[in-house]
Amino acid sequence: MKDKRILYVSSEVIPYLPVTEISSMSFEAPRMVNKQGGQIRIFMPRYGNINERRHQLHEVIRLSGINLVINDLDMPLIIKVASIPKERIQVYFIDNEDYFKRKATLTDEKGKLFEDNDERAIFFAKGVIETVKKLNWSPDIIHVHGWLASLLPLYLKEYYKGEPLFKESKIVTSVYSQSFDESLDKSLFDKVIFDEIGEANLKNLKKPNYVNLMKTAIDFSDGLIKGSETLPEELNDYMQNTDKPLLEYQLPNDFAEAYTDFYNNEILN
Repeated sequence: MKDKRILYVSSEVIPYLPVTEISSMSFEAPRMVNKQGGQIRIFMPRYGNINERRHQLHEVIRLSGINLVINDLDMPLIIKVASIPKERIQVYFIDNEDYFKRKATLTDEKGKLFEDNDERAIFFAKGVIETVKKLNWSPDIIHVHGWLASLLPLYLKEYYKGEPLFKESKIVTSVYSQSFDESLDKSLFDKVIFDEIGEANLKNLKKPNYVNLMKTAIDFSDGLIKGSETLPEELNDYMQNTDKPLLEYQLPNDFAEAYTDFYNNEILN
């Protein structure tokens, strides 16, 4: 992967959040590419339960300061950055007072999804893309992890389809079993339509549950990875029935060779 540019976009990354399949792979895969001489960037939300002092987050003024329009409202984008100790890896954090100040990630103390998770997902997708544009950094591969990041493939291929920086970028989505039982706000469909994304591309978002969010990510990706050994049957079948390159689940201890081969020979070839 020497000199290849890979952008990792994830809903969670260790050491900033607890260990899960998503947070672990969102750290291990970039570390692997970094060791192979590739160039990486990692993006995640700056949830309010991330200890900024302990992890030494600081705002990047030159990247902050723009507003993103979410459902006809201007929402300020704040970019923070931190370095993972001993790894020489920088992580960029997408922040906004309204969406990410609360001291939790995706659910409240009762385990109920936040009502604005739909808007948070749109904000996260747009925020990542706008920040990469400001960095003027053209990725060869964009690797997406976690359902909060699942709208990024759609937005990149439709809303930002005329953006030359991403003309050659390929999108890989890892699909995990880590899901939720409820549905996001059903107005998500209308909020995406507001961004002038064609209704024909949004059939799965009329009922924005976990499976349909991931189906949307799959539809707009160039390659797929099974991030969990067991997946919902409907999603598993949907992945198998695409004509996209598909990498089967890899054990955490020996994923590196398979991921490298998949990146090089299935995605970039």
